[in-house]
Amino acid sequence: MERGTFSKYSWTDFVFSVIGVCTFLVDWGSDVWVATEFYCRGDFFWFGVLVGLMVLSSVVVQMFSWFWFKYDRELPGFSEHTGAKSVLFGDRVKLSCLLHVLQLGFLFRHISAIRQGFRVWWRKEEGSEYAVYLTHDLSMLRLIETFCESAPQLTLMIHVILRTNKARTVQFVSIAASTTSIAWMVVDYHRCLRAFLIEKAKQGWGSSLIYFLWNLLLIAPRVVALALFSSVLPGYIAAHFLMLWFVFVLWAWQQRTNFMDSVGGEWLYRSTVGLIWYFSWFNVAEGQTRGRSLIYHSFMTIDGVILLVTWWCYRDLVQTDAFVLPLLIFLPLTYLLGLLFKTLYYCCFHPKLWRPLGREPGLPSDLPDAEVSFRDFSIQDSTPSSTLVNKRMACHATNFYTDQRVLRTPHGTNGAEPPHL
Repeated sequence: MERGTFSKYSWTDFVFSVIGVCTFLVDWGSDVWVATEFYCRGDFFWFGVLVGLMVLSSVVVQMFSWFWFKYDRELPGFSEHTGAKSVLFGDRVKLSCLLHVLQLGFLFRHISAIRQGFRVWWRKEEGSEYAVYLTHDLSMLRLIETFCESAPQLTLMIHVILRTNKARTVQFVSIAASTTSIAWMVVDYHRCLRAFLIEKAKQGWGSSLIYFLWNLLLIAPRVVALALFSSVLPGYIAAHFLMLWFVFVLWAWQQRTNFMDSVGGEWLYRSTVGLIWYFSWFNVAEGQTRGRSLIYHSFMTIDGVILLVTWWCYRDLVQTDAFVLPLLIFLPLTYLLGLLFKTLYYCCFHPKLWRPLGREPGLPSDLPDAEVSFRDFSIQDSTPSSTLVNKRMACHATNFYTDQRVLRTPHGTNGAEPPHL
């Protein structure tokens, strides 16, 4: 595959960047609206919890953004792709540090991507690789922001409705904004990962819809089950989260993740993975993907059943009598339907992501079949290059896609180990 065919920035990339920043601003605005409503009504506890989620999410995202900024500056030739063209990057270390301290780094990454994308797509200027580089990083940051804030916030809003037995318009708006954020993240993240396949088969609307549905149908029951449990035992939901989060972090450590370029960054990543796993499956390492996925979904199914049984035992019989039976039927069926759609997607709707490839000289015949076929990764090594590829997202593409064959990279590796930045 010629290098020139890699990741050309298109108008769809620009549209996704614009919609991404709009979704971020709407979600942030709805959070402020809900927090203001809680404060004005005197619900200071819910106000504190919501603001805490917002601050935690923002800090985590800014930390990832800052780590990546430092990593990128050390790449050979990276400044050649950025320089004066960038709003946030380049050599403006003090400006970037200030923006991240003010919790504006994520927003300015969006602005950088839109500005660079406009220069490439509309004005036909150079810098396509850098524009794609920015959009790939934004996709991962939106994933982190979604599960650090949107998913917990969605759980909180449902919890408040159940506890108060009434709902306000602002709460429905917040639920809709959080759900939209999660749904958009799923589509955008999947789309960015596909840029690293050697033959980027187009994903039809039917395939995209099935992919969207199985994620939504697995996440939604999980969020509702957590909200139901917290509505009857609010003092135990924190203990439940910390216990599972600790187990998940240990599991991520046991899988020897290798995503960040520093020890502190890697533990930040593993801690974030533990939070994501509290709501949804997210593959972080190669090998035995199906086995790990089966273990995870089995564990989450058992945990979900325990949450529902606990809620049923401690629920208010009068307030919940109208919807207890539909919930006990609907939630398990929704989760099972999500698993069915996931199986259906991989069996019938998964795009054809590979083609028969001629073997390179010296390539072993026993290539693993749980890998992804990559494009040329000859950049970002010890030799400066004119091409820029985001190996962070390439790492996740390796872990995300299964049953594909890999190409030998120019440095003699077969992709079995997730690449560094």
